[in-house]
Amino acid sequence: MPVTPYHFGPSSFIGLVFRKWLDIPVFVLANIIVDLEVLIINSFGLGYPFHRYCHTLLIGSVVGLLWGASAYPLRHFFNRLMKILRISYQTSFRKMLISGVLGVWIHVLIDGIYHWDARVFWPSRARPLYRLLSRQQVEVVCLALFAAALIVYVIMLAFSYKSRADQTGEKTHN
Repeated sequence: MPVTPYHFGPSSFIGLVFRKWLDIPVFVLANIIVDLEVLIINSFGLGYPFHRYCHTLLIGSVVGLLWGASAYPLRHFFNRLMKILRISYQTSFRKMLISGVLGVWIHVLIDGIYHWDARVFWPSRARPLYRLLSRQQVEVVCLALFAAALIVYVIMLAFSYKSRADQTGEKTHN
């Protein structure tokens, strides 16, 4: 992506919809972790291509596993953050590992469509995803998924509020 925040649309939407099976913070932040490779390559002038090994499904899996394992000690912090956001949060080491890998894979697949230098299926040189959609289409889909994530979040909050009201015995007016 031209800017990592585009990845927050797909990752936040998928994370919210599949929150029962995914660790949302680990899944969403995996999109930042994988782009550290691009930042390092750019910052230290290591040349081209910018999307190298971490932007592959193979090495990306390792990056995702390392991120999931590294995030495990942060689970209590993530729990507090999710409480602030009013999103139920139950995690496990396994869930964090899976979320790290899948979060990196989502990022890598999007970049495989968007960037010609992303060799998703490395060590193969094939780039079957590149230009599957135009750059503008990828950006629109990412922004649309961000809007959809906001809608899902608002609906979640509304149901959570109604559920709490029902549990406390408050009367709702029809």
